[in-house]
Amino acid sequence: MTPHTMTNYPLSTWLKLLLLALVWGSSFMLIKKGLLSYTPTEVAALRLAAAAAALAPFALWRLRTVKGKQWLVLLSVGMTGSLLPAFLFAFAQTQLDSGVTGTLNALTPLFTLIIGALLFSQWVSRRTIIGLGIGFAGTLLLVLVQGNGQVALNAYALFIVLATLCYGLNLNFIKNYLPNLSPVTITGVSLLMVLPVAVLYLAGPADVVNKLASGPQAWWSLLAVVTLGVIGTALALVLFNHLVQIASAIFASSVTYLIPIVAITLGVLDGELISIYQVAGMVLILFGVWSANRQPSTPVAGANAATVSESLDDLEADEAR
Repeated sequence: MTPHTMTNYPLSTWLKLLLLALVWGSSFMLIKKGLLSYTPTEVAALRLAAAAAALAPFALWRLRTVKGKQWLVLLSVGMTGSLLPAFLFAFAQTQLDSGVTGTLNALTPLFTLIIGALLFSQWVSRRTIIGLGIGFAGTLLLVLVQGNGQVALNAYALFIVLATLCYGLNLNFIKNYLPNLSPVTITGVSLLMVLPVAVLYLAGPADVVNKLASGPQAWWSLLAVVTLGVIGTALALVLFNHLVQIASAIFASSVTYLIPIVAITLGVLDGELISIYQVAGMVLILFGVWSANRQPSTPVAGANAATVSESLDDLEADEAR
């Protein structure tokens, strides 16, 4: 990011960026509060239903703009961008603190770059490769080293890694197959396509109604999950797209670096303990993400590096949890 990119925006634009970071950074705490009363599958289903309901009026109006093979791509987007990550994050946070989860979520742009290079022939610089290596070194530290310094596999952290891999696939699907559809259309219609899974589960095996009768805690947990779906997914997407319009994709995507700060801060305020090993892993991940996405200071011959970087930046935060 050049000085021009980051300094010429009014205070209101910066405040909107901070608001977006607060909304997306608090998503992990909302999942944690939802899990106090509901199972991971119930939390995920409620979240999907709330998000789909919030965007349904916009999505139904835009159904006519979807053509042919775009339906299959939108189903894939719904699966990799919403359905699978919602369940993976909920299961992971039964054993992971929200601060750690929020930092692992920053792997999304790294997987976006890797999948873009491997499956869609996108150019990747040596600096990007180094950044990827640093980011994954931090990931290994969080996955393999416990808070007390002992080496042991934390399998639940792998759920987050898999979720960010899904996000990486999702963003590349959008970039390469749905360039003419607006983000609101993509998100709204794809959520509608996976909504039946959430509805069938909530109407069948889920036990939400009985839990609501158990006391006020269940209602507070429900409020947390509904807030996560409506504000953390639907309205946050609108705010992100607004930032892209009034500033730039690069500026808007800088929220990637603020989300873990919010998640960690909220986790500490809620009594979570952060060890020196976890801090080291978090720092490595964030530095790796920054290095991998940093634009070159001069044009690169034979590759439109700036275009690739800005396109990925435009997409990497669209599906924050």
